[in-house]
Amino acid sequence: MKKILIVIGLLLASLPTFAQIQSLLKPVDDLEFANFDRNQLLYPGDSLAMERFFSKMDSTIFLGQGNVSIMHIGGSHVQAGVFTQQFRNDLLSIAPDLIGGQYFVFPFAAGGTNNPSHYRVSYTGGWAYCRNAVRKDTDKRMGLAGSAITTNDANASVSIVSRERRFTATSPKFEFNKVTLIGYSETENVTPVLGYKGTTLKGIHDDNQDTYTFQLPALTDSINIFFEAMPGEFTLTGVLLENGMPGISVHGVGVNGAAVPSYLRCDDFERDLNLIRPDLVIFGIGINDAAGTDFDVENFKRNYDGLIRIIKRVNPDCALLFVTNNDSYKYVRVRKKRGHYEVNTNGFLVEKAFLELGKKHNAAVWDQFDVMGGLYSMRNWENAGLAQKDKVHFTNDGYKLIGDLLYNALISRYIEHVKATAKQP
Repeated sequence: MKKILIVIGLLLASLPTFAQIQSLLKPVDDLEFANFDRNQLLYPGDSLAMERFFSKMDSTIFLGQGNVSIMHIGGSHVQAGVFTQQFRNDLLSIAPDLIGGQYFVFPFAAGGTNNPSHYRVSYTGGWAYCRNAVRKDTDKRMGLAGSAITTNDANASVSIVSRERRFTATSPKFEFNKVTLIGYSETENVTPVLGYKGTTLKGIHDDNQDTYTFQLPALTDSINIFFEAMPGEFTLTGVLLENGMPGISVHGVGVNGAAVPSYLRCDDFERDLNLIRPDLVIFGIGINDAAGTDFDVENFKRNYDGLIRIIKRVNPDCALLFVTNNDSYKYVRVRKKRGHYEVNTNGFLVEKAFLELGKKHNAAVWDQFDVMGGLYSMRNWENAGLAQKDKVHFTNDGYKLIGDLLYNALISRYIEHVKATAKQP
């Protein structure tokens, strides 16, 4: 710890003024209808878990030791990838050489749905997709990704290519030399293999974990998954890419339409969560829970209690950060072909519920609902080109702005932590 304090002291010595320390924050253009002056983390309870997380960040950022693991979990806001990736890129800009040692991904495109933009997926053969947001899909076991793709096609394959540099010109490039496929065959023993520079690699199978682990001879940014034989059916539920290096890992776990119960019905969620063992979980689930007119606040909180119990079993020291729902509208059909949008007033109820959950679980809360301007603000974001016409989702520019704001709220608290730590005797 003494060594860490010395390094932090040197950092602050090179940044002697508050204005210079604020250079870690990302500049954002003010919006007259928003409340960016209130962009901060709130602590309804205590902040001890977040301070432990910040201390681990100290070791990684200032000494280059260890791996900080962050999971952002939600629905379509997260599956789209832009929000999470902007937050990740902002965080890595603090220490660009500390590209985290892990990356949990899922090949959504092979299932015919939208894929996050920071990795490209191509595929051959036929794959059937299912997700945790649809109850009839739960005949397939799912895990952390909340999704699964299944094939019995001998010509089936999936290729995954890391493409952060296409996200922004300065995005760090993630490469890996270890691949863990999570999947199972319920009929015959179907074994996946990896294609690597003209050779076929076979993995080590862990039947209890439903994993196939491949060690690659060198770092790469792409893999090709296929099968040597297809005597039955195989279901893929996740892919973990690793390089064994210290750094900051940010995992986006999101499924279109997912609510909190969606993840609770994933049989292998806790088992798979042990693969990334997050130090910080950012909860962005809630927009789908509160979409209807019969939103039950107490049931919503109970469901979150259940999800948090799972996370705490995996890592009792995990810090928690709740992100309140964005303001949203719902389409109300009046006649067969006509209707109109009405603001969803459940945003207030979710905001209050998250503050109560934050107090109960000693978690931080980022009040996105308030920061963006509160009730009716989504229409203003739409008029500014930052939200889509459905008045639920953001545009790419909107998601990037939200990612910058979340980063600024977190890093502002981290700056306070660094300054306070450097002053300790």
